[in-house]
Amino acid sequence: MPRLSHDTPFIHPDCEISDATFGTFTEVGRGSRMSHSHLGDYSYCDRYADIANTDVGKFSNIAAFVRIGATDHPMTKASLHHFHYRSGDYFDDTPHDEAWFAHRRSRRTYIGHDTWLGHAAQVRPDVTIGHGAVIAGGAIVTKDVAPYMIVAGIPAVPIRARFTPDVAERLMALAWWDWPHERLHAALDDFRSLNAEAFLEKFG
Repeated sequence: MPRLSHDTPFIHPDCEISDATFGTFTEVGRGSRMSHSHLGDYSYCDRYADIANTDVGKFSNIAAFVRIGATDHPMTKASLHHFHYRSGDYFDDTPHDEAWFAHRRSRRTYIGHDTWLGHAAQVRPDVTIGHGAVIAGGAIVTKDVAPYMIVAGIPAVPIRARFTPDVAERLMALAWWDWPHERLHAALDDFRSLNAEAFLEKFG
């Protein structure tokens, strides 16, 4: 019996989940937090990931302690502190500043299909990570990342492309991540044994 389910996400203990949706065969590691986000089919995050205001594509691999879409404090106002937007926690009969929270939620982060975000990487709000991209452990991503690009550093910069532009374009056109579960199973030996070019020769 497979550990992961078509119907129900596998959510480990001690997670905080609010306003989040899940595709098929998804998994959320112990102690992780997800809010106002979607985790696409077959995607997972390892322990203590923190994902906010983010749309994660299919087959994304998110390592432990990754933080995506971290919300900002109000840097142009007189104070950075919670008290003036989480006001209900400090004052009787005073509501939170819902307009500020709506502004935060509007700043979406997008993680493409078949991506890998390494241990303790951070991806800032309003950033798009292209399909097949790799974010090195500890990197802080402040700008969009092209498909099939490897980035590293603080702030993250391109290191090299995983494939030539032709191969990257053919993989995106093939869009194997949209294949039904049965077709993925049928092609499993090829995923295991063929490099990208050979895989494209067979299926592209």
